[in-house]
Amino acid sequence: MTALSSFVKSISTGAIEVVDLTTPLHAGTPTVPVPPPFAPTAGFSMNQVSNFDENGPGWAWSDITLGEHVGTHVDAPRHWISGRDGLSVDEIPPARLVGPVAVIDKTEEVLANPTFLLEAKHFVEWEEKYGPIEPGSWVIFRSGWSAYGDDPQRFLNPNGWPGLSLDGAKWLAENPAVSGYGVEAVGIDSVSSGDDSKLELPDEDADPGEFGPGHYYLLGSDKYGLTSLRNIDRLPAKGATIVVAPLPIVGGTAGPARVFAFVEQS
Repeated sequence: MTALSSFVKSISTGAIEVVDLTTPLHAGTPTVPVPPPFAPTAGFSMNQVSNFDENGPGWAWSDITLGEHVGTHVDAPRHWISGRDGLSVDEIPPARLVGPVAVIDKTEEVLANPTFLLEAKHFVEWEEKYGPIEPGSWVIFRSGWSAYGDDPQRFLNPNGWPGLSLDGAKWLAENPAVSGYGVEAVGIDSVSSGDDSKLELPDEDADPGEFGPGHYYLLGSDKYGLTSLRNIDRLPAKGATIVVAPLPIVGGTAGPARVFAFVEQS
């Protein structure tokens, strides 16, 4: 039996569970809030073209409209100014979209502080407990935030959501084992939609990563962001494998994605 046939058989027998980490797309799917004067992205909409009627008696189909950064999606380097000359979403090597998963669980901390930030020390503590992050890994921040995914008011908390600190973003960006970083929240950085000043670019003397540290440092280092994940509670801290499949939009700064994890059952 080959490795691939063994893998497929393990799925069919239930020895390996396939966990869907994707947020369903519909008109109410929350999108990143961007206050004026900045331009917001489009949400998701679907318009019926035919439904076994005079417009198509033997078929049904619809047109959809959505922004690149709606629902579960992959941020490509070209999305951010630090990676503007980097890869677009269609150019990401497929091998970078499959890899081990390292789950950093801070659900209790987020319950106490909705805008909790992951710091470098949290990744160091994880490695001390579970060993070094494996090459090609996707680091996933388990925050419990997806519990609010069907409640846009709570999901898009005006004060922000769980995010990354500056030193946490730099740690991930400088780690050659990391391919990408994923979150349950609407974006990989915490943004306050209730305070326009937090969306201003930093002063010349400030660290440029203060305006979205995850975006600035990860995307500027050819690493990828993954947002609006669900079912992270079904993954072990270490041992799962992820498959991230964004739409290969030519020149795209992001791509809506279907994301699966393979979890071996004991």
